[in-house]
Amino acid sequence: MDVRALHDGWTLRPAGGEIPEEVDRAGWIPAQVPGTVHTDLLTAGLIPDPYVGENEAALTWMHRSAWEYRTRLDAGPPAPGERVELLFDGLDTVATLTLDGTELGRTVNMHRAHRFDLTRLTGPGELVVRFDSALEHAESVEKDVGARPRTYDHPFNAVRKMACSFGWDWGPDLQTAGIWRPVTLRRWRTARFATVRPLAGLDGTTGRLRVHVDVERSGLEAATALTVHVDLGRHGRAATVLDPASASAVLEVEVPEAPVWWPRGYGEQPLVDVGVRLCAHDGELLDERSYRTGFRDVRIDDSPDEFGTRTVVVVNGQPVFVRGVNWIPRDHLLTRLDADRYAAALDDAVDAHCNLVRVWGGGLWESEDFYRLCDERGLLVWQDFPLACAAYAEEDPLRTEFEAEVRENVTRLSHHPSLAVWSGGNENLQGHEDWGWKEELGSSTWGAGYYHDLFPALLAELDGTRPYQPGSPVSPATAPQGVHPNDPDHGTNHEWDVWNRLGWPHYRDRIPRFCAEFGYQAPPTLATIAEFLPADQRSATSPAFLAHQKALDGNGKLDRGMAPHTGVPSGFEDWVWAAQLNQARAVSCAVEHHRSWWPRTAGSIYWQLDDCWPVTSWAVVDGSGRRKPAFHALRRAFAPRMLTVQPRAGVPHVVVVNDTAQEFSTQVLVRRTTLTGEVLERTEFDVSVPARAVRTCPLPLVGGDGEPVVVDAGGLRAVHLEAPDKDLPWEPDPLRVGVTRVDGGYAVRVRAESFARDVTLLADVVAPDARVDDGLVTLLPGESHTFRVRSGAVVDAEEFAGALRTANRFGRS
Repeated sequence: MDVRALHDGWTLRPAGGEIPEEVDRAGWIPAQVPGTVHTDLLTAGLIPDPYVGENEAALTWMHRSAWEYRTRLDAGPPAPGERVELLFDGLDTVATLTLDGTELGRTVNMHRAHRFDLTRLTGPGELVVRFDSALEHAESVEKDVGARPRTYDHPFNAVRKMACSFGWDWGPDLQTAGIWRPVTLRRWRTARFATVRPLAGLDGTTGRLRVHVDVERSGLEAATALTVHVDLGRHGRAATVLDPASASAVLEVEVPEAPVWWPRGYGEQPLVDVGVRLCAHDGELLDERSYRTGFRDVRIDDSPDEFGTRTVVVVNGQPVFVRGVNWIPRDHLLTRLDADRYAAALDDAVDAHCNLVRVWGGGLWESEDFYRLCDERGLLVWQDFPLACAAYAEEDPLRTEFEAEVRENVTRLSHHPSLAVWSGGNENLQGHEDWGWKEELGSSTWGAGYYHDLFPALLAELDGTRPYQPGSPVSPATAPQGVHPNDPDHGTNHEWDVWNRLGWPHYRDRIPRFCAEFGYQAPPTLATIAEFLPADQRSATSPAFLAHQKALDGNGKLDRGMAPHTGVPSGFEDWVWAAQLNQARAVSCAVEHHRSWWPRTAGSIYWQLDDCWPVTSWAVVDGSGRRKPAFHALRRAFAPRMLTVQPRAGVPHVVVVNDTAQEFSTQVLVRRTTLTGEVLERTEFDVSVPARAVRTCPLPLVGGDGEPVVVDAGGLRAVHLEAPDKDLPWEPDPLRVGVTRVDGGYAVRVRAESFARDVTLLADVVAPDARVDDGLVTLLPGESHTFRVRSGAVVDAEEFAGALRTANRFGRS
């Protein structure tokens, strides 16, 4: 097989819609493939950066525009029996393809690849890909099949395009179009692989690899015997002969004492190279594929118990407490993502001690880079099928697209050991029950046939190596009949009442079996705010700032959430810090609560890790890749060993969590102090926590409003206060600071003169590239801590002193 990339020589022009004069006048412009119209126009200087200020709103004309890409194609004549094909790995979204005026085909699904036969059209010609408005196509489909309920204005549920392309409560409404994944010209003869599915499993200590192959034959030599070879290097090999009437085969390789793949924190991640070759009867190589996979077993324990119905991810027989984050597309302009950006984002998850990433259903079947990096890092993947927050028609043209899309992507991804759970979509089952859909739908289909019939049937056919859930949240089939899909006692739970109306201390009101979504908002870092917000717009109420706050009444919820704890500061930078601190407290409260109830609670997946542009959101890493203070809260709360103070029947208790393979034995020191550092009482006791276990004991000392109780154990610290920051007489300037230049950055040493709560260095204020190793550090009087700052910038080192923040800033002095 001969494969040639077709990424050079493309140009782009508008082809319909209300096009601004300067764009229309530009005519054909250079186009990058893979790429999108937005990125090409941005490169050409024809549109403003949609991520800056209020520019997003200035580009709404693009929602109803049409575009043409073109290039010169000379495939050359086929040899006898040879097939020539054009393969587009991704077209976004409503495309018509022609070669010298001859239509090759039409596409309406960005989540699929598309193959076109050029065998009879190989002469030199002009290849044109026309993209029409995905919004107008969705409106047309909606008229044909009937409108279905959805959470946003645009009918994103009537077209197979990334749902958040049409805007979300954290993302822009840009509605991209373009050739967004690679394009190749492929020549082959006799036969090729149509599909290859290597499925690896673990049976005790024996690894089993079953390789499913489907072959397409062509040309004069189609009716010949073929041989399929599977090679695992030193682990084994297999081969089989396909007679002329056969087009499919399954080859199995058994690996005794197989290297076992584990999620991070539970073992190593050995990967096995798999080579699959298709050969003619004379040994000629016709096609080949290569993969890396791993031997592991994964299931979900959804058995009933005295509390309800479990949802426990079990890997290789080991129950795993899921320390996870929800993942949205890392950039709204998807083609700007590459392996390095994926690696940086997933390294954030690793640094936060996560062991799972949930790919949310309003986004994508992600790129090969994403899953490969998760395989290598030991990050389990919970993969939603791309359906979210809407009812979906089960009639054509959508049903056919869904089936083809799922077949292709399950086949593409199922060899990855990190991929642990398939899920039918996001909040669609809950939406049907809670969001008034039933009255609006009447007897219309809404997606149940996908979640309960089509998707599980396809998975039964294509992939039996990992569990499937009909959606998230969902109550398992093992739960009592009629249980609500978001019942916290049964299956997975999404907790949004806390953010929307209750305030973060109410995370402790319920004990979910597995919390798959919960989150709290804060603005991005100040350096990121400076990138998208003009200086005269830097207030929480400016039009440009509010254009980057997509949540309904988002700022109102931020203010109401801050008020009981820090108050609502009037200055913009103090308001940003208070909101960020409040988000960090929310993260700590929720995750520590979840982990303290293991094994009753078996998972905590924070919404969300990342952002796709600069925005006020629930992310702990903002749209420019900078870590908010809440990242440090998540990192500490997800640490393999964690110390917290939690209420039990209204009484504070010390909880020690040990999510390691070794017993954790340590001395616990408890002190009741004044804010000036005087120790009023102290006591010590020993605790021993078995591997993968939790120990709870009453807090032996109780403090007053201005008397913190500080608990230290094995290098961990928890602080219990009865009063909020705004009501405490904190010393507003509790730190003495020394800064030195060191290799790769700076060392910022702080010493507390009085009790200093949640000391955080906002290093990006000093240098936009600066990243600090820690944050939210609480110091008793006389204690010191050194923050390590990585930065290539040369700055006045003393500026870092002015970038330090504490919760003391919000106390009553």
